[in-house]
Amino acid sequence: MIVKNIIFDLDNTLYSPTSAMDAGITRRMMQAVADFFGLGADDAAALRRKNVPRFSTTLEWLRSEGLKDVEAYFAKVHPDNEADELTPDPNLRPFLQSLAQNKIVLTNAPREHADRVLKKLKVADLFCAVVDIRACGLLGKPYAGSYRTALEKCGGNIDDTIFLDDQYKYTDGFVALGGTALLVGNKNGSHLRPDSAAVNKELPPHPGRTIKIDSVYDLPKILAGL
Repeated sequence: MIVKNIIFDLDNTLYSPTSAMDAGITRRMMQAVADFFGLGADDAAALRRKNVPRFSTTLEWLRSEGLKDVEAYFAKVHPDNEADELTPDPNLRPFLQSLAQNKIVLTNAPREHADRVLKKLKVADLFCAVVDIRACGLLGKPYAGSYRTALEKCGGNIDDTIFLDDQYKYTDGFVALGGTALLVGNKNGSHLRPDSAAVNKELPPHPGRTIKIDSVYDLPKILAGL
């Protein structure tokens, strides 16, 4: 396999899941769930744990329950000052610069969140495009359309592009198309449920594969072996 393009997830992939931003996003998302249903924090968390596995995102679940003001949800979960929770990694920019492949971000967050994170990490100019949740019609990963949009943006195809994400259900979506995905870290959630509407039912032209790595910095050794 000759890798010409790399699609990167954003949160907990380009930066560590131990970042304060991960905790901040989770806290604000749980508050949005609690506010929407009029529940306490514990009940909201339990309800989310029960229902979200059947959906691509918390947003998709809430929309199925009647959420209309998507922009208000985005503003609550991703406030203007959220980048203050993120500590820059001085090694990330030179690392990404060392990769000759086209690089693109595919995120289930809104574009303003991606812009803030990439700016704080000082790597925004290293990506040829950012595909956010709005660009996918609010149905992002693991729906097939999200990966196809990213492939179109970078001019790649399933045979010359790899995808990195920290969640099984999102790498599963790319693998279902016949692609090669790298699962980053050890906080990966679970595979998609077989009855999930997000599972791609198409038969891939060739079997996909998932490769586990500890961090994004393990990417070069994987590229060398592909």
